[in-house]
Amino acid sequence: MDRATYLQRWSALHGGAAPRGVVAGWLTLVHVVATPLVRLRVPPDVVTLLGLLVAALVPLLAARGSAGQVAAALVVAVSGLADSLDGAVAVMTDRVTRWGALLDALVDRVADAVLASALWVLGAPGWLCVAGVGVGWLHEYVRARAGGLGMVGVGTITISERPTRIIVVVMTLLAAAARPDAEPWGTIGAALLLGVGLVGLLQLLLVVRRDLRRAA
Repeated sequence: MDRATYLQRWSALHGGAAPRGVVAGWLTLVHVVATPLVRLRVPPDVVTLLGLLVAALVPLLAARGSAGQVAAALVVAVSGLADSLDGAVAVMTDRVTRWGALLDALVDRVADAVLASALWVLGAPGWLCVAGVGVGWLHEYVRARAGGLGMVGVGTITISERPTRIIVVVMTLLAAAARPDAEPWGTIGAALLLGVGLVGLLQLLLVVRRDLRRAA
């Protein structure tokens, strides 16, 4: 399946939402990496679970100084890629299932918490990490609940979609590795995660409110 067809199918599965900006770039990368997995007939659920196992390494690596933090940043990127790869493999092989979607959502929420724990390892207050994760969970809950109430698709692509949250963690880990004593990087990363999450949640709520009114 070529890139254009993949993006069209992704859009159809997400209520016609057009991928743009960071999301469009991310999906392009995912398509490139997913292509050999499709040829090897790797099941989407296997990719989902492997992504969670990879994510579990992040806080352990983040605690091992600058070298470990660079490695953790790379692992976060791989984990985020694996998270998108399972859906891409499912789309490109016509193996999209309700169970696969549920498993993917569950693993994503667990992985969000694991990745945020890396910011705690870097010194962020626990409450700030929990708040950042919680807002991200609310973002996904609102979207899922709105779908159950009649909203078609994802509503809108916000500033705080999962690729953005992954980028925040990656950049925080790299900054901490480069200048470990310069700034409280963990706190900065967790605050940024929370701030971006609040903006994205507001974006989503405004669109959800409009779409649910139209569906009534």
